[in-house]
Amino acid sequence: MLKMISYWQAIPKIFITALLLLGIGEWINLDVKSQSRSNYVSNRDIQILKRSGKRWIEINRRSQTLIAWQGNRAVYSVIVSTGKAAPPTPAGVFKIQAKYPTARMQGEDYNVPDVPHVMYYSGNYAIHGAYWHRSFGIPISHGCTNVAPDHAAWLYSWASVGTTVVVR
Repeated sequence: MLKMISYWQAIPKIFITALLLLGIGEWINLDVKSQSRSNYVSNRDIQILKRSGKRWIEINRRSQTLIAWQGNRAVYSVIVSTGKAAPPTPAGVFKIQAKYPTARMQGEDYNVPDVPHVMYYSGNYAIHGAYWHRSFGIPISHGCTNVAPDHAAWLYSWASVGTTVVVR
């Protein structure tokens, strides 16, 4: 009986993996672990994106920068604020899943209305405008990538659902 339960528990993971491999599952809102290919971003991942000619976004947690790329050409660069040590901004390769002109962001110790230019890329993790602080360059968020509202507006209009987001 235990083998049968283990078998049936594995089916959803196999199904989701198959959808992602076929390119059909990008629009499914999965949990954070299943959306990231890996917590490690390899140089090979970056080289593939640079050769692709496609639009993609790179978030560097160490330098607190975000670069918008078109293939191997940087088209926009901005200083950001990523997550504090707890909770950190997760590393990995993601895709923008949903975009909202404004959204309410809530947690145990915050409740912020009308957050502008929200682009979710992994569960509740997003790139979005932050009008409530000017501490860009310092990791102070609850895991999201905070961008000044004017820069967030540019990124929001430039990126689309499905744009790759690399966080390292």
